Amino acid sequence: MPPAAGAAVMATGIVSVGLHTVGPEALSVLLLALGSALWLVLAYDYTDRFVRDRARWEREADSPPALTAVAATTVLGTRYALLGWDWLAGVLLVIAVVVWPVLLYVVVRHWRPRMPGAVFLGTVATQGLAVLGATLSARLGVAWLGYAAMVMFWFGLVVYVAAFMRFELRQVLTGAGDHWVAGGALAISTLAAAKLVLADRAEGLWNTDESQVLRDMCGLLLASAAAWYVVLAVAELVEPRPRYDVRRWSTVFPMGMTAAATLAVATAVDTSWLTGPGRVLVWIGLAAWLAAAVGAGRVVRRASRGAHGTKTPTVRSTGPR
Repeated sequence: MPPAAGAAVMATGIVSVGLHTVGPEALSVLLLALGSALWLVLAYDYTDRFVRDRARWEREADSPPALTAVAATTVLGTRYALLGWDWLAGVLLVIAVVVWPVLLYVVVRHWRPRMPGAVFLGTVATQGLAVLGATLSARLGVAWLGYAAMVMFWFGLVVYVAAFMRFELRQVLTGAGDHWVAGGALAISTLAAAKLVLADRAEGLWNTDESQVLRDMCGLLLASAAAWYVVLAVAELVEPRPRYDVRRWSTVFPMGMTAAATLAVATAVDTSWLTGPGRVLVWIGLAAWLAAAVGAGRVVRRASRGAHGTKTPTVRSTGPR
């Protein structure tokens, strides 16, 4: 599987988080189980590739989609923390922390001008650490996790600015799906800010000025993420791209993340009027997840028939541009 397949775990995990917030817990847990199973498959695949085909592994580790490994791990960790499995969330945080600096370094070294939306995965991976760290800080009462999450939050915004300078804006109309990460990176930054506010409410981590800055960032980042959401949705209507591509999971993730961020901000800064839009966005995210799952299922069926000699499908390239 290509590294971009990690976005399927990210998308499944964040839609599970959103469903947990709005109520259908059984469906949320089902998606968590599916995301976890896929994470294990991908982890085995990447490990096997590292052992058996080191040259290919190194080529793929250089590309931005490799960072989906970190982001997917933190999203699942956050969902497990909400489930009350703090020990497993902690294990996943350790895995992500170990992998993150290595992948971020090699990916950023290969950044170039006019990149697709996957360039923003550096921010997504970094803010994923902030979200999970802040979540566990609030749940376990561990202050240093909150402080570390704060550092990652601000660093993630710096990475976003650097990525934006290399993003090809034309991708909004021509991208294969990962162009949505431009907005998704701001949405997960919003979620990180909200989690830091909630950690402060639980532990009293920040002074009054710091707390107010975080609250202000919740509003600013959520407004920016919502603006991207609208622009990207309109672009899909202007230039429809209905054909399935593995990068479409990078469309589902920002949609689900915007929903989760909206609901988190509603709680963190006491803006209950955001709860309604957040709930609507959760169901839109679930619909997008189902559409991507149907597309993926069709690709798998065609590949299966081709493997048995019935038909050899033409496979569309899903690697980075």
